[in-house]
Amino acid sequence: MAIRQTPLTCSGHTRPVVDLAFSGITPYGYFLISACKDGKPMLRQGDTGDWIGTFLGHKGAVWGATLNSDATKAATAAADFTAKVWDAVSGDEVLTLSHKHIVKSVNFTLDSKHLLTGGNDKTLRIFDMIKPDADPQEIVGHSGAIKKALWCNNDQHILSAADDRTVRLWDRSSAEVVKSLSFEASVTSMEYMPEEKILIVTYGKTISFYNALSLDLIKSVDAPASIHSASLHPDKDFFVAGGDDFKIYKYDYSTTEELESYKGHFGPVHCVRFSPDGELYASGSEDGTLRLWQTVVGKTYGLWKCVLPEELISDSCDASYPAATELKA
Repeated sequence: MAIRQTPLTCSGHTRPVVDLAFSGITPYGYFLISACKDGKPMLRQGDTGDWIGTFLGHKGAVWGATLNSDATKAATAAADFTAKVWDAVSGDEVLTLSHKHIVKSVNFTLDSKHLLTGGNDKTLRIFDMIKPDADPQEIVGHSGAIKKALWCNNDQHILSAADDRTVRLWDRSSAEVVKSLSFEASVTSMEYMPEEKILIVTYGKTISFYNALSLDLIKSVDAPASIHSASLHPDKDFFVAGGDDFKIYKYDYSTTEELESYKGHFGPVHCVRFSPDGELYASGSEDGTLRLWQTVVGKTYGLWKCVLPEELISDSCDASYPAATELKA
């Protein structure tokens, strides 16, 4: 009898979860931040989903969220025309960075000294965290709202995806486009794998993988439904994707064969990401929940306990968390 996938359900948000990000592995484990249209981004222990705290301060939907590598800082992008930087240990707001329109994306440099933002005003901005009062460097060129902006190539370049159906690679120092890609549909997500220099882009029903330095296509896969997000395993063994049909799809990266699919959410899946150790992947949905899924089903890890298949008949290990109390971390 096959061991079935049993996701851990993380409740607490009251509106759709639209973005999530993991920290790197720290001496205290790794952490997970989620962005939600309820305007209250949440921090959780990454391997268990246990709620740690809620960052309170935005006055509109939060569209993007990120953690720096050691999980000491968080940044959020919101519909209140601001990006905020937070102390991820105390939960205190550190900076509010004003913009001219809705902010959709935030991303720290490797040293956490600069923050990259992008949003509906079609402009990329680089803020100096050491000199927060200084005017940010602005990079223009997109003709549509920017959905995602990421540092790449040791922070020497920037990758951006926008509603103009393009992904662009920018040189940080010159602020010029190095190369761009055009798509037949609007790009729904973008993930960068720094170790492998791989860029994952989703649009329509397609999941495509590119060399992040040259933007040369490596491979593409068409899924059964429109896909909103995809993530590649740190070891490049698998990739997962989620979208309109409420399912999570898991594929073999080498062969692009669909290995399995799971339905756990009660709404479209907006975001998926592998944990930094590759043991699990997280998904966020229109249904307002995050779910954690095991990469290797049945392995003892986090809150999952390895059990014999026959035990599963009478003892389901479904786990869920109560709604989080709105307290400052």
